[in-house]
Amino acid sequence: MTSTQSAQKSTLNEAQQDFDELEQHSLTQATHIQRQCQLDERYLGQRFDQIAAQVWDDFSREKLKSWMTDGDLLVNGHKVKPKARSDGNELMTLDVQLVAQMLNQPENIPLDIVYEDEAILVINKPVGMVVHPGAGHPSGTLVNALLYHYPKSRELARAGLVHRIDKDTSGLLVVAKTLEAQHDLTKQLSDKSVYRLYDLVCYGRIIAGGTIDAPIKRHPAERTKMAVVNGGKEAITHYNVVERFTHYTLVQAQLETGRTHQIRVHFSHIGHPLLGDPTYSRLKLPRGVSTELSEYLQQFKRQALHARFLGLVHPVTGEEMEFEAEWTADFAQLVALLQQEEKA
Repeated sequence: MTSTQSAQKSTLNEAQQDFDELEQHSLTQATHIQRQCQLDERYLGQRFDQIAAQVWDDFSREKLKSWMTDGDLLVNGHKVKPKARSDGNELMTLDVQLVAQMLNQPENIPLDIVYEDEAILVINKPVGMVVHPGAGHPSGTLVNALLYHYPKSRELARAGLVHRIDKDTSGLLVVAKTLEAQHDLTKQLSDKSVYRLYDLVCYGRIIAGGTIDAPIKRHPAERTKMAVVNGGKEAITHYNVVERFTHYTLVQAQLETGRTHQIRVHFSHIGHPLLGDPTYSRLKLPRGVSTELSEYLQQFKRQALHARFLGLVHPVTGEEMEFEAEWTADFAQLVALLQQEEKA
């Protein structure tokens, strides 16, 4: 072994030791939640799971029910069924130690962190990074990176993820660092109060902005695709034209809902699929374009889609927060070439 190889191995071993110590500290310092609430006549006749969801509304009702079933949430020191009803004078106590929810391995993958505090993490995800491990992607994902960056995220479902963006879509997403923050952010998404704005380049010239309201579900024949199908889940996308080119349009799209592949499916549905999308469009080269633009379009192998803006209410402070991620280099070059050659 050369001295250089020895030094590299030593550095890797030291990094692993550092993580092992951090991981061990995380395990020995697992989050311990202790709370209590003295009930009164206001709660007379109500179910205990409903009461718990009212007094500790920073946790989901399902999570509180599971703690009742496991004996972590007691009534007068005793385990009760979630559907049991209150006499209006009990003492409810919550004493739970969070355990690992994630079995995936932590990996030292660099993250582009736009913002971080004790409750949330806002990340600018690069093109090519899968968000969650799955078939064909057991490692190298955002979840693996989160487990390394913040080991206590193993205590949270999906390592704190509350929404996703596709592997070859770049841009912003928010991650919760506590159970309370995850519940709050999930509720904001459910209430459609999280602001998510995407920039995209699509085929064809769109004349004006509008709204696409078309339900989405799994494609009936091709199971890796989604499709607009009657009886699917509600899916609503608002959009505005930013710039028109001869054969393409630069668009900003705002998600009201967040279905899998929603923007990609919706724009394909209205006859304007995203440039470069390997699943919902085919490469079409306009006649007469320069060699430079033609070659760039042929090598642009991912959907031209970038999560540009993200707005939310901080789950702890209540502050309205907005974040922005500039275009990736490949997206910026694509737009620059279109502006140079295809200005309508």
